[in-house]
Amino acid sequence: MVDFLEKIESLKGYLSGGCKNIAIVTHTNPDGDAIGSSLAWAKVLRDMGHEVHTLVPNRYPAFLDWMDGIGEMVVAKEQPEVATEIIAAAELVFVMDLNKIDRLDSMTEPLMASEAPHILIDHHLMPPDDYSLQFSYPEMCSTAFVTYKIIEAMVGTEAITTEMAENLYAGIMTDTGNFAFSYLTPDLMRSVAVLLERGLEIPKVYNAVYNSYSASRVKLLGYSLGKKMEVLAKGKAAYMSLTEKEMRRYNFQLGDSEGFVNYPLSIAGMKMSAIFIETRKFVRVSLRSRGDEVDVNLFARRYFGGGGHKNAAGGKSFVSIDETIEIYKKAVIEYFKENGI
Repeated sequence: MVDFLEKIESLKGYLSGGCKNIAIVTHTNPDGDAIGSSLAWAKVLRDMGHEVHTLVPNRYPAFLDWMDGIGEMVVAKEQPEVATEIIAAAELVFVMDLNKIDRLDSMTEPLMASEAPHILIDHHLMPPDDYSLQFSYPEMCSTAFVTYKIIEAMVGTEAITTEMAENLYAGIMTDTGNFAFSYLTPDLMRSVAVLLERGLEIPKVYNAVYNSYSASRVKLLGYSLGKKMEVLAKGKAAYMSLTEKEMRRYNFQLGDSEGFVNYPLSIAGMKMSAIFIETRKFVRVSLRSRGDEVDVNLFARRYFGGGGHKNAAGGKSFVSIDETIEIYKKAVIEYFKENGI
């Protein structure tokens, strides 16, 4: 706690001295936690009198369109020159919900060239030590929760508007699987209670995120589960895969496959689930587990050059989707045998 409060004082120092030109960046294929934490933190900084720009490498999912402030986000893939100019002009850069800026596509080079202090707000494992200041807490459920704790310590929860509460809750809700995953603590639930006091309506946010999908997306989910789900390791592991052709058949939009990987975990005895999504340059790998037996963070690091958390992780494969599936099958056998599963 002392260390955290010392960091808060350091943060105040970076923000002192009048209006600062600030850039907030988050990861490729931004999710509810990335967007929610970025927008809430941007509002706090603007209310303090700073000029703030929020940036994402590529387009966010349509089911997040309702979030307050999202229309002001600069999508670097669509406006590369604007994004580069913003980063170059920034006096301070906040990196949200990822810890390695070399994974930010077209924003990586401008960020690497930036001489402004870089401050990390994140909850992923093993951050590099080259940030000017780090708020990195892997034991916390989400970057939105880390952001909430910073707001609480720095300006007080009275500064949280209803819109900020909704954005923060969306990040917490989506990164905990609607509070089904680990990392749930009394402190987290007390924080949600404060967000309710600040005007949060939980059904409103839940419906905006989970009950606003297209008919094509629901059909794609049915196809994925009915035709593409395979079970192995005596019912303890499963996987699904989607090719570009299959996704086009269902009018795939960014974010449509969000959450698919969780469904096989509803099967009794299931320990781990994976989904493989084919893109032009690589196969995106998403991994989920339940309980303590399978650490998908370690699994992703070992077999797919990725990482994440104990029960939620991801990586990439640069071979075909069929070859990727074979790697996964062999990896499951090897990992389960080594760990007595």
